[in-house]
Amino acid sequence: MVRELAETYASLEDDDFRVLNAIERGMSQNEWVPREEVPRLARLNEDEASYRIDRLDGELLERRAGRVEGFRLLAVAYDVLAFRALAERGTITALGNKFKVGKESDVYECRGDDRDLVAKVHREGYTSFREVDKQREYTADKDHLSWFYTARKAAEKEHEVLQAVGDTVSVPEPVDQNRHVLVLDRFPGVELDEAEVDDPERMLNAILHQVGLALTAGWVHADLSQYNVMVSDENLCLIDWPQAVTLDHPHADELLVRDVRNIVSYFERTYPSAEYDEVTAYVDRVR
Repeated sequence: MVRELAETYASLEDDDFRVLNAIERGMSQNEWVPREEVPRLARLNEDEASYRIDRLDGELLERRAGRVEGFRLLAVAYDVLAFRALAERGTITALGNKFKVGKESDVYECRGDDRDLVAKVHREGYTSFREVDKQREYTADKDHLSWFYTARKAAEKEHEVLQAVGDTVSVPEPVDQNRHVLVLDRFPGVELDEAEVDDPERMLNAILHQVGLALTAGWVHADLSQYNVMVSDENLCLIDWPQAVTLDHPHADELLVRDVRNIVSYFERTYPSAEYDEVTAYVDRVR
């Protein structure tokens, strides 16, 4: 049985983290970090480094056997390194359980000093990295990528966009970011797909108003759907921005139209008794 991330994190000792950090640094130069390199990188003697490697092997490290034995981080190891850094900075004081699993991210409950937070753990490229590499502009300048790089760049990109639009658009407040983990203020609501909307026309217009505000701020979401709109009794917010593009992107207008069409189509399917305009009319209003 796979342990919860919080349990795995709590089981680790300082020297375990030294070995994980060492292998992470070694992976910047090698796909597999030779075993004999780990003591030097971790600044541990050979016996202690060997003990730590064997302790972590299988759950946090992947081993390559052969003439030159090597190791690399598993996904959970990258997770705990990011959460360790966030804890040391004081951003996160408690880590809870995973409560959402998405196509390209997992979301964990967590706590700061005085508020509830969520930690979005980006997984872009973890299972289908070549496809992500082709589509995402934040990886376009690299010929050879690990999923670690792809996921970290996604977190950095989303953090950048949220900071850029946060004064104008209703989005989660970005609190901190390390590696592939983005810490956000927790919005007290549910995904649009899970909500019962009393006035669908009003809700649709409210969502598209936010799309228009993002456009005014210079951004197109580029992946808008019922799964990344959060709604509550009092408010709504747009989430999941790593694919967002600026207005000078060659496909910005096409992506804007797709965003609007996705949302309008959702309301037409889910609330067919309401009255809706043509998609082009909504697009014109947003613009």
